[in-house]
Amino acid sequence: MEQLVNFFVVGVQKGGTRALSSYLRFHPNIQMSRGIELHYFDNEQIDWAAPARDHLHDQFDWSVSGVLRGEVTPIYLYWPDALKRLHDYNPKARLIVLLRHPVHRAFSHWRMETGRGLEELTFEEAIQIGRERVRTAPNGAHRVFSYVERGFYSQQLERLFTLFPRSQVYFLRTDEFWLNPDAALAGIEGFIGLEPRKLLRCTQDLRTQTSTLSEQARILLLEQYASDIIETSRLTGLDLGDWLSDAYREPMYSTEQE
Repeated sequence: MEQLVNFFVVGVQKGGTRALSSYLRFHPNIQMSRGIELHYFDNEQIDWAAPARDHLHDQFDWSVSGVLRGEVTPIYLYWPDALKRLHDYNPKARLIVLLRHPVHRAFSHWRMETGRGLEELTFEEAIQIGRERVRTAPNGAHRVFSYVERGFYSQQLERLFTLFPRSQVYFLRTDEFWLNPDAALAGIEGFIGLEPRKLLRCTQDLRTQTSTLSEQARILLLEQYASDIIETSRLTGLDLGDWLSDAYREPMYSTEQE
């Protein structure tokens, strides 16, 4: 029987997926890919009629037995056809989805792209006139400027559930992961079929905000996301009611940065 990668962290971008990968590497029965974010299933240069698996499989030591193998690329949830390709590869794969408050996810995404020198618009411009860059992109998806679009989680989850049963998907709030990583990891380990093991706390710190999300932008986005948050809660079974509150603040940020 062909060996396959067992589980994938498929989303969301800026949702703590790198931190989760760092934690999982400590588990003796987990073998994570050598590189992070392989971008295999969203690679449009691959011939998906007869895909070569070297780029994915070369990331693992297949001589090691008794381990579960995992890979993390958060664009898979968002990118058209990525989940279909993943299902074709391993329809029994377990999927892990971290969900971050979509307004704060969008702002963090924008900050990353401005830091990379790929974005020149202000955040307010990027989430309004800047969305035209996504609408006119092939298949209506853009790797860089999709600050707002990636936050409409319910649409992406509905696509996911046409391919994978709910029993093969694990949902976790990013803020709860940061507040109680031990409990979050125990849940993930149990989901993929491993005994929970107390892991060393990883050194990655999610508290990286250095600029402030304006109240105007927050209100504008929250109004757009409100109905989607409610539907996402229904689809995932997660209680997301506090995300709709004007009082919500992300616990990942220290008080002096708020």
